[in-house]
Amino acid sequence: MIKHHPSPSLLSNFSQGQLSASLSIGVSAHLELCNQCQRQVMQQEEIVMRQLCDEDISDTNSDESDNMFDTMLNSITEDDSELIPNHSEIRHINIKGNNYALPRALQSVRLSNWLKFGKLARAKIDLNEGQVHANLLHIEAGGGIPQHTHKGFELTLLLAGTFSDDRGNYVAGDFIWLNNTHTHSPETQSGCLCYTVANDALHFTQGISKALNPIGRLIY
Repeated sequence: MIKHHPSPSLLSNFSQGQLSASLSIGVSAHLELCNQCQRQVMQQEEIVMRQLCDEDISDTNSDESDNMFDTMLNSITEDDSELIPNHSEIRHINIKGNNYALPRALQSVRLSNWLKFGKLARAKIDLNEGQVHANLLHIEAGGGIPQHTHKGFELTLLLAGTFSDDRGNYVAGDFIWLNNTHTHSPETQSGCLCYTVANDALHFTQGISKALNPIGRLIY
């Protein structure tokens, strides 16, 4: 069961179209897997729609305004369709013999070639956001990332598989937001695929792995 979700403020900003492309992709991909957050976003979008509707028809009386809003809302929701639209073609990627279906939010992004570090593989997603960088990160079964923190923020959305750290176990759909106050060392027994966003390099904090700090940005 998904235990980690975007904050209410992130969901609110998403529903109002105020997030950067990298964060919007992360929230949208989470919504495809999380009915709970889908419902919250739908409620927030209903509030925004009502506010816009009230502005547009401010000259009409309140009963007419409510009727017009209800008619418009019913026309949108009467087919009981999902918040995330269906598409006939799903993009798949194959890494080390593992085949993954990408969420719809990542269907059209352009991936760089995969860069491999032992049991880690990373493909960049160029969204032209300056210091903020987004990646797909794959960890093979039995692999992990040495204990580290981040100089800025780190978003990890688990797309497939499972991993764990000293904070708990994570499943597909978990939306994990960390910053430089957190230290962890994720490991996976079965392998996993993640979407990650960070605005600075990771920083290894323990043992011989500290020698990898000069290339921390290459990994995440």
